[in-house]
Amino acid sequence: QVQLVESGGGLVQPGGSLRLSCAASGDIFTRSTMGWYRQAPGKQRELVADTTSGGSTNYADSVKGRFTISRDNARNMVYLQMNNLKPEETAVYYCNAVSARYGEFWGQGTQVTVSS
Repeated sequence: QVQLVESGGGLVQPGGSLRLSCAASGDIFTRSTMGWYRQAPGKQRELVADTTSGGSTNYADSVKGRFTISRDNARNMVYLQMNNLKPEETAVYYCNAVSARYGEFWGQGTQVTVSS
């Protein structure tokens, strides 16, 4: 059983920063691609960024240069540093793990609200 628990969401003003964290239980972390997705009201869930077990990263075009995904394999943690946040980035942010052997897992989500 794999559990993903997000934290770090909250209310931030436009142009502000937040750092999301995802704690992963289970022994598949180091063999999984870890990612962050978001879903705004009335919209489909979309990929924000992900990082492979080898450390390669991938970002949505809209966040390149502002967001940074990182992982700590020793602690089974993945992070999303978000800078210069925009109101349209208000959404529930979800942690995701994909393992070729074990399948796909989701966290419960954490709310990020960008508003003045």
